[in-house]
Amino acid sequence: MPAADLALFRAFPGLRDALPRLPLLAGPTPVEPLALPGFAPGTLYVKRDERSAPGYGGNKPRKLEFLLAGARARGSRRLVTTGGLGTNHGLATTIHGARAGLSTTLVLIDQPLTTDVREKLLLDAAYGAELVYGRSVAGVALATAGVLARAHLRGERPTWIPPGGSSPLGNAGFVSAAFELAEQVRAGAMPEPSDIYVPLGSSGTQVGLQLGMRLAGLRTRVVGVLVTDILPPTPRRMLRAAHATLALLRRADASIPNTRLTLDDFYVVRDQLGEGYGVPTAAGRAALEAAADAGLSLDTTYTGKCLAALIERAADPASGPLLFWNTYNAIDAVAAAPQPLEPALLPPALQRRLAREA
Repeated sequence: MPAADLALFRAFPGLRDALPRLPLLAGPTPVEPLALPGFAPGTLYVKRDERSAPGYGGNKPRKLEFLLAGARARGSRRLVTTGGLGTNHGLATTIHGARAGLSTTLVLIDQPLTTDVREKLLLDAAYGAELVYGRSVAGVALATAGVLARAHLRGERPTWIPPGGSSPLGNAGFVSAAFELAEQVRAGAMPEPSDIYVPLGSSGTQVGLQLGMRLAGLRTRVVGVLVTDILPPTPRRMLRAAHATLALLRRADASIPNTRLTLDDFYVVRDQLGEGYGVPTAAGRAALEAAADAGLSLDTTYTGKCLAALIERAADPASGPLLFWNTYNAIDAVAAAPQPLEPALLPPALQRRLAREA
């Protein structure tokens, strides 16, 4: 996808040369009506980011377009990032990083081993990621420091990518996503949504979208459904991240308005987390079933809990139009895996972790 076709660059052409980008997206993802029980026709839509990019879709390629370009610009040969055992961000970074000629190390924190999490972990190994089991938050921090130091000594000029790809540079991908949606609204794909629902993990999706909504002239509120109790983001942290993202963009193109957000712009739903990060909930499972009937494939960690929060809005006759932003990948990474999904490819500590719950 040529850089000229990115919505953010169409709005602010000065960013084209100032903000390096490695094109990954297949094109604007569709906006479609979403038929779920309890919602009147024309009140609920879905943004189909599940097929955002060949190889691996979901919300991560929008961030990785900028993050991978930044890594290559500084001569990096290795990406280092962290996440849960079933991290979608880690797998997306591994797959798209390899296509960009970059190796990836994933430092992983423990989470419940659902079937999906187990598959993601095996996919990481099959796609060639170096896996380090950090177990806890403290263990991940210590292991990450060691990984970066060893990579520096090898001359790999490693690039640290924050969890979820959420950084001012990565968030720019979702500022552009907001401009993409604004173009679709103005083209008649859907009315301007009152609210957009996204899972709230590392917060980059919500931060970038909310900032982008204001820059694009939309009044839409982005609702983050909290799905993590591991260093959970707060409205204050998201506000700081939005200001940092805006500052980065304005340094690249001074024509971008100095839009100011407030704490009230970052709305968080906290009642869908359940027992913690990665632990399925009854409401989330019910949302998965409803989504499957509507032709969507979701997960229990992120998107299922997010949709469960949105379904609760069905009883509100004033709701709408609402938009569910599907951040989950729908590309079959198993079929394209360069190696079989074998536990033997995992380091011994992770083999033992899988064996304990086999």
